[in-house]
Amino acid sequence: MDARPNSPEARDIRYHLHGYTNARKHQESGPLIIEKGDGIYVEDVAGNRYIEAMAGLWSVAVGFSEKRLVDAAARQMSKLPYYHDFGSKSHSPLVDLAEKLVQMAPVPMSKAYFTNSGSEANDTAMKMIWYRSNALGQPARKKIISRKRGYHGVTIASASLTGLPNNHLSFDLPIANVLHTSAPHYWRDAEPGESEEQFSSRLADDLETLILAEGPETIAAFFGEPIMGAGGVIVPPAGYWAKVQAVLSKYDILLVADEVICGFGRTGEMFGSQTFGIKPDIMVLSKQISSSYLPISALLINEKMFEPIADESDRIGTFGHGFTGGGHPVAAAVALENLKLIEERDLVGNARTVGAHMQARLRKLTSHPLVGEVRGVGLIAAVELVADQTSKAPWGKPGALGGLVNGFLQQNGVISRNMSDAIAFCPPLIITETQVDTLIDAFERSLAAAMPQVRPLD
Repeated sequence: MDARPNSPEARDIRYHLHGYTNARKHQESGPLIIEKGDGIYVEDVAGNRYIEAMAGLWSVAVGFSEKRLVDAAARQMSKLPYYHDFGSKSHSPLVDLAEKLVQMAPVPMSKAYFTNSGSEANDTAMKMIWYRSNALGQPARKKIISRKRGYHGVTIASASLTGLPNNHLSFDLPIANVLHTSAPHYWRDAEPGESEEQFSSRLADDLETLILAEGPETIAAFFGEPIMGAGGVIVPPAGYWAKVQAVLSKYDILLVADEVICGFGRTGEMFGSQTFGIKPDIMVLSKQISSSYLPISALLINEKMFEPIADESDRIGTFGHGFTGGGHPVAAAVALENLKLIEERDLVGNARTVGAHMQARLRKLTSHPLVGEVRGVGLIAAVELVADQTSKAPWGKPGALGGLVNGFLQQNGVISRNMSDAIAFCPPLIITETQVDTLIDAFERSLAAAMPQVRPLD
């Protein structure tokens, strides 16, 4: 870190409170300041180049500095730099994007609603669900079920849906009417001798038990990511989504698919719902919708959702919800061009083929003494690190080994992220097999660098 008083690092420490950061530790260590990006690479202020193996935050599908997205933003900025959708107003990029998303949806959807982030979108989904329950004359049907280790955002409502302790501690969360059921992590939570199908059946039974205990007439919806992202890239076991959906259907409970990470090609299909046979009532979209060049997110809702909401807005006189920047014309124009690029360059197919190579390379590491599990689909994966493969025990406190290896990985020219002891890989969808090999070679060197500290020679 540059310790000069007026360096960017010193000024960042002085003026900037970071998200998802230990504020005291940051005062000691300072930031890594990224200055520019190109393709799958970013470069810091000192000129060091890194493979961005997390695509920023799971999101830069088409890579950094894509000229077509820059040009799309400039064209729209010069034509109509801002407008809104309140009071029946609209604009061309928003109409085009709404049509595009509804037509792309893997199951029949009725309308698109626009917000600025995944957190806002999930927060809005909860409000819509409550609004609908009241419209149907079911005021008791307000409880929402999500999952432990799930991630749905950081607003008060969406952070309550999130099932990670650090998103609740000292924030007085979760709020009332948000419940959490088991995470579908077979490697970590299966009982001895239990098959994946048996594990999935047990989790579905746990869900049904929770519903019956609370009262089915009080449960409005279930939120789930097709693959759990920030909770550790948890891939659902065989039969999981079919069994969960059967329980939800039995009690007429809405299903919300949080596609913020999985959507637009990450799993090797356009949506994670296609990969796992999910048929949601609401889809939550963000991140890769614009490759995060500009903030934009969307909800897709089906007729089962829309019709009661429309009736209630007619009864009240308005649907009293909206965001100043929701469906921003420049963000919408960039999102449309981004989706064109994903389709024209067959980045979904690239995620499938190059993703298969990445998964195969990573699975060759399962014999490494520090590797407990390798999991993933398409171009999203995680490697769970352990001090002992048999007991699955961590090295010291949970997260210590993940942090150690992630530090070495950055030294080796790769930016990743450790979620406790799971190292995540979610590179831009444009990555090549050769670039994947470079990335994983660096990861292997990082594991080797950690070995002497984890298992010192006698």
